[in-house]
Amino acid sequence: MTTSEVNDVTGATVWLTGLPSAGKTTLAYELAGLLRPEGHRVEVLDGDEIREFLSAGLGFSREDRDTNVQRIGFVAELLASQGVLVLVPVIAPYAESRDAVRRRHQKEGTAYLEVHVATPVEVCSERDVKGLYAKQAAGEIAGLTGVDDPYEEPESPDLRIEAHEQSVAESAAALLGLLRERGLA
Repeated sequence: MTTSEVNDVTGATVWLTGLPSAGKTTLAYELAGLLRPEGHRVEVLDGDEIREFLSAGLGFSREDRDTNVQRIGFVAELLASQGVLVLVPVIAPYAESRDAVRRRHQKEGTAYLEVHVATPVEVCSERDVKGLYAKQAAGEIAGLTGVDDPYEEPESPDLRIEAHEQSVAESAAALLGLLRERGLA
């Protein structure tokens, strides 16, 4: 029996995957804002912060991206196993890496949900929150996920959110509904 079961608190990892500027982080923080007032322990493992602190020194090769995803998956499972709802807005472009994280959670008996924030690349490019698409178009960077580096869309995510067709609040409500349906919120 895990600590979270003893305390009757269910933790879970909710991995939000999608292209850069899809709305993953915005959605994660919106959802956290809905969950915390209800008394849920929530952590957001922001991909940019993880890159700065936990995965400093990693590049963007396939191997480095996989290492980054596995590190985040390990931390997420550790927190979730202790009753925390862990929201992970991280691209994780390769299905194999995401599947390995899911298997780790299954092995440990920890709930895991994969959410595809399915914003089309054209919309992401217009949003261009961090200026990555402009830098790629100008030839300043290469290897931008979904443009000149692969992004493998989830085939069967637990939820697909068309964030470009609904408000952030509507997207968060849909995800909260899934968590409630699964007994996780």
